[in-house]
Amino acid sequence: MTLEKNSINKKNFIYRVSAALIAIAIGICSVPVTAKADTPDYAAEAAERKLLPIQSNDTPGWPEGPEIPAQAAILLEANTGTILYAKNIHEELYPASTTKIMTCLLAVENASLDDKITFSNDAVFSVPHDGSSIGMDVGESITLEQALYGIMVGSANEVANAVGEHVSGSIDAFVDLMNDRAAELGCTNTHFNNTNGLQDDNHYTSAYDLAMIARAFFANEFLCKVGNTPRYHFTPTSTQPDDFYLNNKHKLITGEVSYEGILGGKTGYTGQARETLVTCAEKNGMRLICVVLKDESPAQFSDTVTLFDYGFNNFRPVNVADNDDRYMPDDSLFFESEHDVFGSSGTILNIRKNDKIILPKTSDIKDTTYEISYDLTDAQKAEAPYALAKVSYSFNNAPVGEALICYFGKTKAASTEAAVATRTIYINIKLVIIAAFALIILATIIQLIISQIIYNHTHARRNDRIRFNRRKKETNGLTFKGKKF
Repeated sequence: MTLEKNSINKKNFIYRVSAALIAIAIGICSVPVTAKADTPDYAAEAAERKLLPIQSNDTPGWPEGPEIPAQAAILLEANTGTILYAKNIHEELYPASTTKIMTCLLAVENASLDDKITFSNDAVFSVPHDGSSIGMDVGESITLEQALYGIMVGSANEVANAVGEHVSGSIDAFVDLMNDRAAELGCTNTHFNNTNGLQDDNHYTSAYDLAMIARAFFANEFLCKVGNTPRYHFTPTSTQPDDFYLNNKHKLITGEVSYEGILGGKTGYTGQARETLVTCAEKNGMRLICVVLKDESPAQFSDTVTLFDYGFNNFRPVNVADNDDRYMPDDSLFFESEHDVFGSSGTILNIRKNDKIILPKTSDIKDTTYEISYDLTDAQKAEAPYALAKVSYSFNNAPVGEALICYFGKTKAASTEAAVATRTIYINIKLVIIAAFALIILATIIQLIISQIIYNHTHARRNDRIRFNRRKKETNGLTFKGKKF
């Protein structure tokens, strides 16, 4: 009996434990559980970013910019450097593959398009196998021109590495060159750590800095062509055996998102950078560069279109020489030059005829303020060697462009430009007086020479007549054998 009881008690214990476990399991299953997401709620984050302040809206009288879900964005007018839209433009963020704009810019600045780019083991295998590439193998080679298409159209990480090695000898040396060039372009919130934009905590830039790099990129006609290519065909060669096509993922370039005047651009994406996009468009006399950082697909394209529309619809270029007469460049205190007529510059000083500023369409150049500076940049001196100063314009403290003041009498080419620009003929009175005086002296000398020639000729004829008469008399007095002839 005792054994049976113990056996029953064991069974009952097992049943009770089993029942308790089942009850606990049922209870757990019946309680609502909110599981923590493995990934962030990107839609919610984008909604929060949309509410971030837009700094360009702080300028009185400036057209109100649109709210977009990008963390940072800029709309820059490339010809003048005017910032039309600014949202966190100096915040340091990850650029992803938009980095490759700098890689291609340095390539055309430091190498020839027909150079052979050979792929090393480091170039090919230092990038993730599942990253963006065009499948180049170690030892294969393509021209630099093909490599640029591979980078901009196919976003090929291994090609960016190979180009860096070709230009600088190593990837590390090329990265140093990238950072040096960024500093030259005025970038203050940028540090590159690779050639292609693969995720790296020490690889970052800002919307403003990326726009400065893009400004230099789109100033190059060939890079504009490469950066605006929707599809590129690689054909087999003796050093690259494959035949394949690359398709651009930039929807404004392929036409999947239609927009007039697109000049090119570059996409980018990593898990931490999110969507990044650089695009350039030209219309209505303006060239606009749009950069959006940390956006969500496909908003990077719609945000870019929104910003382009904002820029082209609300701003206009204004020619300074044709519209501003508030200061007198012929003031004798403004400049003095040894080439000037009677030592003062007079109307030979003029605003360069094609210089423009960007203004809201509802504003006039009279709404701007200006400052005159003699501190010209090296680029300005190279572009206009006859420039003496510049006028910097602002609209309620927002810079809107500059115009160069040039001495158009300094060189023959500059004088020609001034005559075309102002339809005025300039006469240097000093030169006129000197020329007239020289002409008088020359005429006097010529007259003296002619007089001397005439005198000599007349004197010679007189002497000839005298000799003739004397010989005639002598002849008449001759006798021959006592006879007179």
